Amino acid sequence: MEIVMAKEKKKQTAAEAPDPYAASKELYDWILCLLFALVVCVLLFAFCFHVIDVVGSSMFPTLHNGEKMLVSDLFYKPKVGDVVIFKKAEYDPNKALVKRVIATEGQEVNIDFANGIVYINGEAIIEDYINDLTFTKLDFIGPKTVPEGCVFVMGDNRNASVDSRKAEIGMVDTRLIIGRAYYVLYPLSVLRAIK
Repeated sequence: MEIVMAKEKKKQTAAEAPDPYAASKELYDWILCLLFALVVCVLLFAFCFHVIDVVGSSMFPTLHNGEKMLVSDLFYKPKVGDVVIFKKAEYDPNKALVKRVIATEGQEVNIDFANGIVYINGEAIIEDYINDLTFTKLDFIGPKTVPEGCVFVMGDNRNASVDSRKAEIGMVDTRLIIGRAYYVLYPLSVLRAIK
């Protein structure tokens, strides 16, 4: 009877004794989790999302110089009103531009520069996001119909923006669009969705 009790006592103390490798196992698990999270973040930002800086004031008041935007092209098809980022080699091959989609393929764009009003398919559009009415003509002679696979873009700060009204930019091929801007991420005090 004493032998059986001694064996049971030995089993209990062995079960209660701390594992000398427990701390290293836990550290290993944490390192593995952190590495996995890092790999997922790198893959997401390499293939799905981009963080792009706002340079200049052409999208004021929607975007401000120095802000950082979260941009994605995952399953994206341009729609009127979207804020997009694109590159146009004819204007500057090293510079990404941020503008708002005003019209998509098949739509007719015209601008009344005397009154500052933009028309799509003959109807004045409501633009509650702009800084001022559109008085700056640049190279625009309208009306113009947006060709297939293209968009017509303009900055929200209409009179300080180089956009589709400029001949070097003109209609933007949708294949040149890097993505749609979804959020302002930085500075954190102005974290918001882009509308």
